[in-house]
Amino acid sequence: MAATADLRCGMAELRVFDRNAELSEVVAAVRTDGAAILHDVVDEDVIRTLRDELAPWVERTPAGRDSFSGLQTSRTGALVARSRTARALVMHPSIIELANTFLAPFTNRIQLHLTQIIRIMPGQGSQPLHRDRLAWGGYLPRTVEPQFNTIWALTDFTAENGATRVVPGSSSWEDDRRALPDEITRAVMPAGSVLLYSGSVIHSGGENQSDTDRWGMNITYALGWLRTEENQFLSCPPSIAKDLEPQLQELMGYTMGNYALGYYSDPERVLAADLLPPEIALGRKPRPGLGDAATIADVELLE
Repeated sequence: MAATADLRCGMAELRVFDRNAELSEVVAAVRTDGAAILHDVVDEDVIRTLRDELAPWVERTPAGRDSFSGLQTSRTGALVARSRTARALVMHPSIIELANTFLAPFTNRIQLHLTQIIRIMPGQGSQPLHRDRLAWGGYLPRTVEPQFNTIWALTDFTAENGATRVVPGSSSWEDDRRALPDEITRAVMPAGSVLLYSGSVIHSGGENQSDTDRWGMNITYALGWLRTEENQFLSCPPSIAKDLEPQLQELMGYTMGNYALGYYSDPERVLAADLLPPEIALGRKPRPGLGDAATIADVELLE
């Protein structure tokens, strides 16, 4: 199914797709425009459950300390460790397929880069426009796209309450080009929808002129050979990660990123091999086709 609508603000527009749209068309839109919206991906019950699970953590999270993080904005992380429903949305089949397809030209494996609830509270001004790829400074070639990003609307996103600002087409702009007002649009969408955007597109949180909070869940996927913004091994350590589904464990980095990327040596035990794939820390071996074939097949303690 093709795009169901366009969102317009002056000349700028975002393509909006039905949740059953052909994923190849969605990926093409994100590659061309830098962003797109997938409409009504999950229902109200899922959103309500997710918010109930995370509300105690969100309420205890302090606001930011500067204009970029937002003096009236809070960011709550460690969502995989804290919420069963968040885990399911991180692994949503359509989103995972989109992320893998979008990033496939640059990696043979993707990883979970960031999980956070962004709560924009009343009185928060617009965040400065930026590109998320600058997390790695300016060192990545412009031809390499490092991220596939999502913001799940956990409340309705409106022009009044801080819907994300996006500059369609800006992913191909030179660094010194600045967006004009009519080149900026907002990701207006109902709760349960998802804004999809690249690491290169210019965007920011919007101004909240309403009297209620805007909740969004920011889940980001990155190339498997880059360092992640959120350290998943600390946000979700082996003591918690060992009970998760293997596919989620691997997405979080508990597998080899490529040959020789991510092995470890156990500091407290002597084992049959000293170059261990991360799965061993979770009490299992790599699944067939994953991990480093040069590592051990069976791990036993040496007396």
